[in-house]
Amino acid sequence: MKLRNAAERSFVIVAILLLSVLIGYIYSTVWHNIDLRRHPRDYSELVETYAEAYGVPEYLIYGVILTGSEFESNRVSEDGRIGLMQLSTETFARLTRITKENLEPGMLYDPETNVRYGTYWLSYLYTNYGRWHTVLAVHAADDEDLVSLWLESGEYTDDKGNLTEIPDDDVRRTVEAMEEAGGMYHDLYYDTP
Repeated sequence: MKLRNAAERSFVIVAILLLSVLIGYIYSTVWHNIDLRRHPRDYSELVETYAEAYGVPEYLIYGVILTGSEFESNRVSEDGRIGLMQLSTETFARLTRITKENLEPGMLYDPETNVRYGTYWLSYLYTNYGRWHTVLAVHAADDEDLVSLWLESGEYTDDKGNLTEIPDDDVRRTVEAMEEAGGMYHDLYYDTP
């Protein structure tokens, strides 16, 4: 009788363990699929092309696109930024002067133009600042002078001069959202074991 009770208890324990593993697997798979749907890779050909051309991580570009426009190429923000990567007409004009291309601001609605110039902008900023966190702060603020003031003040930097705190709430929230989205893209698509 004792042997039978012990066998029944062992069977119940094994069944509970197997059920727990199965539930964990299903839960993990469902959430993984939800995360994949929440983090699409639309315009992947454009992102891959310009990420390689300008040396910007693809996951970072996707994080900027998801946060800024949610992949809507005709998105215009409250402050007038346009397209997938939410470039202002002023930034676009500056970049077209650098590249010596004569393009109208309406071209920002074109996905290829927007991703090309948005990625070029991130690369340009990285050349100047050397840290993606700072690059995203400039992109979010759309104001290099403002971020330069933060860096120069020393109040918002570490002992190496790296931006560690963003005093503007809107810019901080946007940077946090871009970094979180970029991190999810990295983990979902680019983090190979």
